[in-house]
Amino acid sequence: MTEPHAVITRLSADFESMSRQMSRVSGDLAELDAYFTAWAKAPRPQPQPAPAAEPAAPTAMTAGTQPPVPVRRSESAPAPMWLPEREPREWELPDAGVIGKILAIAGVAVTLVGVVLLLVLAAKAGLLRPEIRLTGGTALAAALVGVGVRLKGRPGGRIGAIALAATGIAAGYLDVIATTSIYHWVPAGAGLAIAATVGGAGLALARRWNSEHLGLLVLVPLIGLAPVITGGVDLMLIGFMLALSTAALVVQHGKDWIAMFGARIAAPTVPLLIALVAHGHADNSWLIGGACGLAALLAITSALASMPTITNTSALALLTAAGTAPVLASGVAVDQLLASLLTGTLAAGLLALVMLIDDLPGIVAQTWSVLSAASVLVTVTVAFHGYLGPPVLLAMAITVAVAGRRNVVARFTAAAFGFLGLAEYLSYAPPTHLLHGIAVPTSVAIATMATSLLAVAYVVAMSPVHTLIAEHDADIARMLVLAGGAQIVYSVTMFTVTAGVLVGGTSAGFLAGHMAATICWIAAAAALFGYARRTSGQRRVLGVSAALALTAAATTKLFGYDLGTLDGIFRVTAFIVVGLALLAMGTGYARSLAQHDNTPTR
Repeated sequence: MTEPHAVITRLSADFESMSRQMSRVSGDLAELDAYFTAWAKAPRPQPQPAPAAEPAAPTAMTAGTQPPVPVRRSESAPAPMWLPEREPREWELPDAGVIGKILAIAGVAVTLVGVVLLLVLAAKAGLLRPEIRLTGGTALAAALVGVGVRLKGRPGGRIGAIALAATGIAAGYLDVIATTSIYHWVPAGAGLAIAATVGGAGLALARRWNSEHLGLLVLVPLIGLAPVITGGVDLMLIGFMLALSTAALVVQHGKDWIAMFGARIAAPTVPLLIALVAHGHADNSWLIGGACGLAALLAITSALASMPTITNTSALALLTAAGTAPVLASGVAVDQLLASLLTGTLAAGLLALVMLIDDLPGIVAQTWSVLSAASVLVTVTVAFHGYLGPPVLLAMAITVAVAGRRNVVARFTAAAFGFLGLAEYLSYAPPTHLLHGIAVPTSVAIATMATSLLAVAYVVAMSPVHTLIAEHDADIARMLVLAGGAQIVYSVTMFTVTAGVLVGGTSAGFLAGHMAATICWIAAAAALFGYARRTSGQRRVLGVSAALALTAAATTKLFGYDLGTLDGIFRVTAFIVVGLALLAMGTGYARSLAQHDNTPTR
């Protein structure tokens, strides 16, 4: 009985041990259940951007920010891990408005193709009678506009309404084209009137709906299809486009529609430019020129009327300038006198607007000022040919430089006019005319002499610009001084030589002109020395430097050119006058230095 008793004892001990283990497991499970229950009920922290450069938070945690950490009786349970929750990724559709616009555009295109097939291809195939085709196209156009009007008042129906109305109006245009150019039932003038009626109704609807897109869909197709109605660009089409642009201005009034403004500018501008190139100097060139002037006037008037409401003033200024392009290009086809009057009037009108309107936006004022200068340049190019252009350009450059010396655009305009005038002056008065006596017509000689004097005056008038540049870049200022001095010396020499040849011929007159040039050089050097004696500082240095350079140039010319070229009394006179001038300048400058050194300092 001993052995069974021992076995029972061992079994009893094993069951007791198992009972303790199960009790421990049961307690751990209860503790784990309490832990997860508290963690599920605790508030979740929301992710927030970390503030920059903040001190680290203390280690103490507030209640509810993290799950409570239970007191463990067993070290076998692992610590929970915090993992970010991921929401399932779903497919997203594009914006409903974008989808609607894409479908509407596709519907417009397909419908118009169908209308074209009905009106044109069906006519070629002889499928339906012309009356049926036109009636069907008209009915379809009216139905599309009617459905668009009804759809406009429903929620979300604006996009579809605009597309339907635009398609109906375009279909109406196609009907007008078929009536005039395919079937020839009505003349071109009547066709334009009908098309204007259709377009006017569409533009009125665009203003009522406050839709610039509908206005563009009405106006742009008419601009492209009107030449098809008339069979090309002619005066009737140009007049129609001018009237259409004027009517569209009423529709656009008070609206910030810059794209509509651009379409209105393009309506008369494009056919006018085509007419100028295609027609050339035809019998009706005066009528085309008048239309160019009306288009420019309409563009400027439209800009002034739309300026209070259109916010994109840069585009407004550029589009207005584009509207004046037919006037600037009118010299291609119209009479010279008319082209000069058009461009000159445009230049004067734009300049007057810039000067009289105080609240004109800056970009508009600058653009119109540049456009006015370009118009003046075109006027001079058209009106004055050959030797008359440079003196006119230089005279205008001097006027602009003096009148607008405080305006940046005026200074650049004066510089541009002067550069072009001097370049053209050098083209017909090159340096080779100073090497040999060349006889020219009296008119050319007078123009050369006048241009020479104006070139000297231009350099003097631009001296304030040199002062402004010297404050920012001394190197560029020195280069401008050298260029201006060289231009003055060249112009004076060209004046004296041309005058000598004009009065005394290519022999004695040419020599006398060079003698006078050398004397003028040394006289200018003496004048610069006198100016330097009365000034101080940087101006004194500049005056002395220029005087010395001019003296060296005069002496070099005297010995290098005059000594071998001049003869007789001309050579003697040149050397005596220059020598006496050098003696006088040396004596006077030495005395001025002595007086300056003897001046007591306080």
